[in-house]
Amino acid sequence: MGIKVIDLSQEIYQGMPVFPPHQKTMIFPNMSHEESKAKLGFEFATNNLLINEHGPTHSDATYEYDPQGQTIDEMPLEYFYGPAVCLDLSHISPDGCITRRDLEQALQRGYLHLDRGDIVLLYTGHYNRAYGTDEWLTRYTGLDYGAAEWLAQQGVVNIGIDAPSIDNPLDPDFSGHLICREYKLTNTENLCNLDRVAQRRFLYFGLPLRIRKGTGSPVRAVAVFIE
Repeated sequence: MGIKVIDLSQEIYQGMPVFPPHQKTMIFPNMSHEESKAKLGFEFATNNLLINEHGPTHSDATYEYDPQGQTIDEMPLEYFYGPAVCLDLSHISPDGCITRRDLEQALQRGYLHLDRGDIVLLYTGHYNRAYGTDEWLTRYTGLDYGAAEWLAQQGVVNIGIDAPSIDNPLDPDFSGHLICREYKLTNTENLCNLDRVAQRRFLYFGLPLRIRKGTGSPVRAVAVFIE
């Protein structure tokens, strides 16, 4: 018996695609090996990061969409790790929305189930199809209100997706985030490699940084399988 870990996190680099209203990711040297050796007598190298809380693979604090919600440092860690299931919804058009029926059919196809406290990841195929293209930030599927509410009613605590948002960019109501606000859930966006875990159950970890009063945080999301 062994443990297999699959990385579900995007690479962080200068010039990476970032949601338009957010700060672009910048990485620049703080101290080079040569500078450190001259000043300290030993070779150290460090960089500085300028990054938005919601830039790369990240989770939202409920405070982001609810002024009365918890900031990322206040949220229980149980929102960010635990039993998870990834549903294959890659057949859905990027111009459409994910419905409750789509979710139920994906569960049935994989002989899967949902338990209270589960984390649900939605494999839409958007990362595989569109990352690095003009459509990455503009054309992708998302949850409609009924689908998001159904997940919340099943007791899901975290909804993840391989796209910039759990909402279709043409959805004026931000249905997924609206449900997250109503049910006090988090969501995790900009995941990748979900094709490797689709239609499977596993243990998920996507722990946020402990940012004081943070509206969200980058996470290193992984799926853990015991084989």
